[in-house]
Amino acid sequence: MSPLEAPAAGEVFVDPRFLGALSDNHCIGPGTGWNPVQGIEAPAFVKTHSHGEFVFDWMWAQAAQQAGIRWYPKLLIAAPFSPVTGPRLCVGHTSVERAQHTLSQIEAFCQDANLSNAGINFCSALDREVLDSSEWLARFDWQFHWENKGYRDFEDFLTTLKRKPRKNIKAERRKAHDQGWAFRWLDGDNLDEPTLRLAYQCYQTTHAMYGNHPALSFGFFSDIARELGEQFMLCVAGLDGQDLAAAIFFKDSERLYGRYWGSLIETKDVHFEVCYYQGIDYCIRHGLKWFEPGAQGEHKIKRGFLPQATHSYHWFASDQLKSAIGDYLRREKMALMAYRDDLASLNPYAE
Repeated sequence: MSPLEAPAAGEVFVDPRFLGALSDNHCIGPGTGWNPVQGIEAPAFVKTHSHGEFVFDWMWAQAAQQAGIRWYPKLLIAAPFSPVTGPRLCVGHTSVERAQHTLSQIEAFCQDANLSNAGINFCSALDREVLDSSEWLARFDWQFHWENKGYRDFEDFLTTLKRKPRKNIKAERRKAHDQGWAFRWLDGDNLDEPTLRLAYQCYQTTHAMYGNHPALSFGFFSDIARELGEQFMLCVAGLDGQDLAAAIFFKDSERLYGRYWGSLIETKDVHFEVCYYQGIDYCIRHGLKWFEPGAQGEHKIKRGFLPQATHSYHWFASDQLKSAIGDYLRREKMALMAYRDDLASLNPYAE
């Protein structure tokens, strides 16, 4: 086990070990629609579909098709299957000049390959500094993150909430624990194969529930658990001595990232406990500053997670397409700001 260093937030999802495990287990590469691009200093992929991105462009693809403009293949700079903000142009460095050079590489690739569009998803602040000075169109959305404000323990966190959300959280936790559920944390350094297989089976059940194909294989999870060690984590839930549910997490020096949840039986109380409250408690006990439980879900607000903006940038070869999508983005921005104002009424924290 190597000591946990202090990489940029979200860098674990563009770490060569993460991307290598995806490639070695055929989660990306030929036949997947995620084709890695060599020669660009960024996590770059030629995409033949829009799955696994979490920045939705299906309407744009349809509009392009109606206008007689080919949308696929496209270039995407992103962490595959990971809606987590992190470095894209600035992987492993903080040089604005290198980031600008990488952006030039991306634009040149698109022109040489005759691509109609490109996207850079979940950009870091340093990436945005470069992209805001470019001709790329900016887009944003909201996620819901929890911030550790130096809480002594979970009860200390609860004291900062209004009465109703505090009462509801206590009730949800009580339901899970009163039923006899037990919870434990494991990381890649002390994880056995049967427990990891249980977590993978749970991951598959969630995808099956929504009629989706699981993009990640057991081999990927096995490899990444071994490679990342303490940065790969499971929260396992058991009842009467039998493990029945689990969530997969990643972490860096200041953030916990909730990624995949599943259960072999139906139980919403355990879902809230494993995916939210256990994570909050873990962050408090281990001094992590932020907990990002995944994309979307305004139901997280009443459980202590507040809106945080995520950012993407988009390039178009066609001026017609760029103008049309630029108009769409201006309208979308106004709607998202109005949505943010509406969410203010849900803030669970006491004044």
